[in-house]
Formats: sequence, structure tokens, C-alpha cells
Amino acid sequence: MASRLDRHALPAWLAATALSALVWWFGSGLHPRWWLTWLAPLPVLWLAPRVPARWAALAAFVAYAVGGMNLWDYLHGVIGLPLQFDIYSIAAPALVFALCALLYRRLLRSGHVVSAALAVPALWVAIEYLNNLGSPHGTWGSIAYSQMDALPVIQIAAVTGIWGIGFLVLLLPAALAARLTPTAPRRGRTMAVGITVLLVAAACGYGIWRLAAAATGSLRIGLVSLEKPIRPVLDSTAGQALETRYAEAIGQLAAAGAKAVVIPETSFATNADTVPAFAALAQQDGLILDIGIDGRNDPHAERNMVMAFQPSASAPVTYFKHHLIPGFEHQYTPGERYTMLDGSPRTGLAICKDMDFHDTGQGYAMLGAQLLLVPAWDFGVDGWLHSRMAIMRGVESGFAIARAARSGRLTLSDDRGRVLAEASSERHDTTLVGNLPLRETRTLYSRWGDWFAWLDLVLLVALLFAACLPMRRRA
Repeated sequence: MASRLDRHALPAWLAATALSALVWWFGSGLHPRWWLTWLAPLPVLWLAPRVPARWAALAAFVAYAVGGMNLWDYLHGVIGLPLQFDIYSIAAPALVFALCALLYRRLLRSGHVVSAALAVPALWVAIEYLNNLGSPHGTWGSIAYSQMDALPVIQIAAVTGIWGIGFLVLLLPAALAARLTPTAPRRGRTMAVGITVLLVAAACGYGIWRLAAAATGSLRIGLVSLEKPIRPVLDSTAGQALETRYAEAIGQLAAAGAKAVVIPETSFATNADTVPAFAALAQQDGLILDIGIDGRNDPHAERNMVMAFQPSASAPVTYFKHHLIPGFEHQYTPGERYTMLDGSPRTGLAICKDMDFHDTGQGYAMLGAQLLLVPAWDFGVDGWLHSRMAIMRGVESGFAIARAARSGRLTLSDDRGRVLAEASSERHDTTLVGNLPLRETRTLYSRWGDWFAWLDLVLLVALLFAACLPMRRRA
């Protein structure tokens, strides 16, 4: 086929590109509609074998880039990233989608229909996984997070991690697009759809079964975020006033039955090893108090840390944040160890961005955690997405999460990803209390790690080899 786009094909090219862009816009970003994500690639993949390769790639790139512009205000206006990083954050996945469309087109036009359907998720997931290995932002941007409201779908993460979710989400539209290509072999089209239906049905069936499991216990937990002032020094006038307000809020949560209370990341700055008022509250009310602190007691290392006060301990248990935000947290020294509290339930500590990374979930799964207490700090508009990234770690590795974020969301979620209670702290002071179900859960993913991602890489190599074979000429 000539490399020029036939004028009769131009309307189809424009329609498919525009439709895919529109669906990507609403099926991705900070508040995705999960079911649209499954449909977003379909128009462009339908188009790909019907137009020259360069036009197929251009359609895929433009569709994803236009859809990805739903993040522009967040990246450039809210976070304030430099222009080149904003462009890269949108253009890079658009380029990946273009490569997926080209590999799909090549294999489909060669008669390898099942391989073509598998190629789209295999290439996408492989690049997502490799990017995750070296990115300072971990799994941020994964297509899997678009599915957090589809509870049966995300249960497969307990087996495959997020990589299995992304694979299914992209496999379905690729198989449907292949089925809608009459020039492809009929047997291959039937096989592609059959395999896809079987995999999606098996994953959803497993998810429904997993969601039916009963809890073995529960803990009543309170969360509180007081917006202002931000990070006052504890022994200053502002710090003492904020401490008093938090003490009042903690007392109210204790009166409501809370046995643990979490307040946001770096709520106070202090050069002391403890906070006597919070230690006294923990003992008085029989509480675990998990407090986000800007720790300045070490002259050689400022820390973004947690002080966890327990009823039976005079000194707090500490945890230092492992994964720091480049540019925003340059003053802090990262931590290296995971921290568990004594007693039952088995409770671990983490902070905000730590939950963007698989190592946090797998580390606490190895320690047998049933619950993680997570102070956090979001960027306002990203509260839903960032809280769901944290919740996914619980699904993967088998623990409940109590997360209290300033300028974001307060969430109580179980090890199946159910949000049992939620409140927004984006613009105002907020408290939340609820019963959080707990289970004894040990997931396959926590034991085997990224086995599915490695299998996906092997599959991709085989598909690339098949794509390099001479193309069969088909009518």
C-alpha cells in the first residue's frame, strides 16, 4: 500500500483518531471512568490495518496525546513541572501507543491474528514495567490504576501485580479490533476473541470469588487532617496551637471508639525525639497514634518520618520515608528499613510516595503485615488517584490500609481494595472514623513478585521475532 493516505480513507482516519482521543480523555487521568479505558484503543486499532503504517502510527500518537492533555493543568499548573517534562509525560506514552499500533498492524496483516491481539498489551506492559524499574515515580501513570473502581477486575493484582490488569485492559480492544478486520483469517479472529473472553472471564470470576472471602477481625481507626498551618515547628506558638487542635480531634476520635489514629505527613517539625503530648494521649486513651513529622533531631540527616506512639511504650517507634519526591524533598535523607509495631494486628508504617512502589508492599508482605498506617500529602486534585495507587499495594500484597492525606483523601481500605470509608481533605479540615476489616492474607504476587511482567517480556520477544518474518501477502 502506498504511504499516502487515500482521500477516501481520510474521513475514517479523522473519525477514528478523534473518537479514540475523546475516550482516552475520559478513560485516563486523575478521575478515569474505568469502562472507557477498555474502549479507548479500539478505534485506532480498527483503523491500523486499513491505512498506511505511518498514518496508523500518527493516529495512535495523536489520539493518545490529545487524550493525555487531560493531565496538562495538573502537571504544569498544579505540580509546576518544567515544560519539557510536561511534554515528555504526555508524548512518551503516546509514542508507546503508536508503537503498539504498528506492531499490531504488522502482525495482523501478516495473518498472525492471535499474535496481533497479544502484541498490544505485551508491548505496553513491557514498557510500563521497564519504566517502573528506573523511574523515581515508581508505578505512577500505569493504566492499571484506571480500574480501581472495578473491584472484580483489580483482584487479579493479587496474582500478577498491576501488570496483569494492564494486559487485560488492552487485550480486549485489540482482540475486538482484529475480529472487525474481515481480511484477517477467520480462524485466527475466532481464536483471538475466544482466548480473550476466556482470560477476562477467568480474571473476573477469580475476582468475584476473592471478594466473597470473610474478614477474620476488624479495627476501628480514626483519620484527621487539619490544613493550616503547614509544618510548623512544634515548640513555636503556631506549632503549639496546632498540637492542641490535633489533641482535641484525637480525643473526639477516641471517644468515637478509634483504637488507632493517623494524621498527615510532616504535620509538625521538631528536633526532639518524642512529642510528650501525643505520648500522653496514646497512654490515656489506649491508642496507637501515627504522626507525620519533619524530623530534625539528627544534625547530619533531616528526615521525613513517622512517630508512632503506643499505649504501652514510653518512646515512639519511628519510620523514615524511603521514596522521596525529586525536587520537592531534596532536604531529606531516605530511610532503608521497614517498621512493624508490636502486638496485634500486625501493623506496618509507610509514608505517602512509598506506596507508589511495589517494594513497599512486598517488604511488608514478607513481614506478615495485616495493616499499614500511612500519613500522606497530596496535591489536591490528585487525591483520588494517589489514594488508589496506595490501595492497590494492599490488593497486591494482602493488607488493609489507613491513609490520612493533607490536601487529598482520607481512606480506609481493606486488602481487597474496598474503600470502607473516605473523606476529602482537599480544601478543609477533615476527620473520619470507621471499622476496617482485617484478614490473614498471603498473595501469590507477594511471594513470586513480578513473574507476570517477566513472562510478558518473553512473550514480547517472541512477537517481535514473528513480526520480523517476511510478511505474507494477503488479498
